[in-house]
Amino acid sequence: MSFYLLARWLHIASGVVAFVTLWLPLVARKGGTLHRRVGWVYVGAMISAALSALIISGWRLLQAPREQPMSLFFVYIAVLSAASATMGVRVLRTKTRTGASTHPLDVGLSALLLCLGLFTEAYGLRMGVPLLWGFAPVGIFSGLTGLWYWMRPPQERMHWWFQHMGAMVASGIGTITAALVVNARHVGVEGLQLAIFLGPTVVGVVGLNLWTRYYRQRFARKAPAATGRDAPGQVQPARAR
Repeated sequence: MSFYLLARWLHIASGVVAFVTLWLPLVARKGGTLHRRVGWVYVGAMISAALSALIISGWRLLQAPREQPMSLFFVYIAVLSAASATMGVRVLRTKTRTGASTHPLDVGLSALLLCLGLFTEAYGLRMGVPLLWGFAPVGIFSGLTGLWYWMRPPQERMHWWFQHMGAMVASGIGTITAALVVNARHVGVEGLQLAIFLGPTVVGVVGLNLWTRYYRQRFARKAPAATGRDAPGQVQPARAR
């Protein structure tokens, strides 16, 4: 079996696992055993899918120049999903920080995502590919907010909670969009049609805004009960959903 086929089968298997495990942490008790274990499976599968996608897309860029827009899209999606999932883990590992984070993984991945999003936007506009220039702002926004988060001291007590939610939703948007693009031709949809594939972004952004508003109100109600001994980022509400 060639290295390309091995990467392809690894990508398919990882993508299926990521797509299946994406949903359970959304409804499981936040911070619970099920949430954490399935979340780790998703992150591992997403990183595996991203690395194999980079290999597959790199091969196609060299062997099939006419497929450059599609190959670039999958490179971009791979970086978006993996970088966002990694940030979702990193914000939990660093939730007690009181200053800016200059860790190469934190700043580097956000900067990479921002640069790749800008390149994808410019390429999509130049080549007239709506899905590229229409979807690129997701990565641009994620990269900018990531840099803004890491390069400043925490601005609120539960900063890590909201950043974790945002990062994992961004990763999920990438995962679902990639699955739609790959399988669209099987249901008669041809080409990179923005109106069809932008659905996960719209639903994800609206859902995240509603989710964020709910938890801000919930944490605001709990704040008076917090003691002065609680350091920033150390309060974990019980049985939050």
